[in-house]
Amino acid sequence: MSLFMENRKKRILILTADAGFGHRSASLAIQSAIEDLYPDHYQISLVNPIDHKKAPSFIKDSQSEYDKWVRDVPELYKFGYELSDSPIPVTILESILVVSLFEVINEMIEEYEPEIIINTYPLYQAPFVAVKTLHRLNIPMITIVTDLATVHQIWFNDKVDWLVVPTEIVRDDAIEAGVNPDNICVIGIPVNPRIFQLKETKQDLRKSLGWNPDLTTILAVGSKRVEHFGENLDLLNHSGFPFQLIVVTGKDQKLYEELKLIEWHHAIHLYEFVDKMPEFMRASDLLITKAGGLIVTEALASGLPMILIDVISGQESGNAKFVQDGKAGYWTKNAIEFLQVLGHLFFNEKADLKQAKENAQIIGKPSSAMQIAELIINQLETSEFTCSPKVDFIQMIEGILVKNQIQWKKNHNINDF
Repeated sequence: MSLFMENRKKRILILTADAGFGHRSASLAIQSAIEDLYPDHYQISLVNPIDHKKAPSFIKDSQSEYDKWVRDVPELYKFGYELSDSPIPVTILESILVVSLFEVINEMIEEYEPEIIINTYPLYQAPFVAVKTLHRLNIPMITIVTDLATVHQIWFNDKVDWLVVPTEIVRDDAIEAGVNPDNICVIGIPVNPRIFQLKETKQDLRKSLGWNPDLTTILAVGSKRVEHFGENLDLLNHSGFPFQLIVVTGKDQKLYEELKLIEWHHAIHLYEFVDKMPEFMRASDLLITKAGGLIVTEALASGLPMILIDVISGQESGNAKFVQDGKAGYWTKNAIEFLQVLGHLFFNEKADLKQAKENAQIIGKPSSAMQIAELIINQLETSEFTCSPKVDFIQMIEGILVKNQIQWKKNHNINDF
């Protein structure tokens, strides 16, 4: 082996997706944490296999149409989610994924030659396991679950080397689904390391952002895709409570332009998009948003209580329940409930708001990305992974590929470079 090969940086491949914002945000948080902890030590590539030219159109469409499905036909989405969330449908789905993404994952491993793969999207596990099994690869995969409580069984692949989960609730579900308890780490959903690193006070952060440092600050994050978002902004505008309002429209330019035309009765700061969300959250007293796993986790890590106004049936209902059970926020389903909660938070010298903040700090995990980064590097540098799949499993994978005319090179070992 050449001196160049001996001295090259070890390669980390992070697999993500763009169905919603959470998977990519979690991936970026992990990348940032590794780079902060081990600057210039590793070559990190972050890619979305669904964007690969060989990914079938129905999988590409599932990513781009995600918001449309959950918004336009929520009951159908819920039915499909619940129907597929059991062992037999998951087995069928995994076979479909092996056929659909085997070549994609195989080509990505050949291109990036990773020593370890970090995965933040569940659909890649089965095809990766198939590639790893048939080529006898010694590349470990660490999967990061990106929902807090209600997790689809497709996440629980028992042949992945490590499964990082956010809560004991998810750990118990994974064990019940057949994952080895020794291969599960309860750490949290990775959030931007800046949340952990920020030391400034709320007042100092508000000054630096150009906000009033002394006013109670409500941060509202959403878009036209978030149900009740515009309606609740209108309620806030006419509520009469003393606060300043910070609105981020999540790249929804149309909504941003519409909000600029409103006559606001509170101090208002409008943003179409920001890259300082950790600072925005730390500078705020209350968050109004949807129950996405990533934004909820970032809020908890920031000690920021929340009112959740939009919850997608399935995974997000678990996120909302987790927040409510931890008394770190509220789930409101209509305008009356929203006004009732807002009133309670501002009455009695905001005692309920202060308590919700304390509760958020208790269950929040601001250092999650750093801990996951340390786990990744520890496994990369100290552990030896071997591939010894059972013969019947190998034959099952081979049978699926042959039946569907998927080409692969037998006994080819990508690690032999």
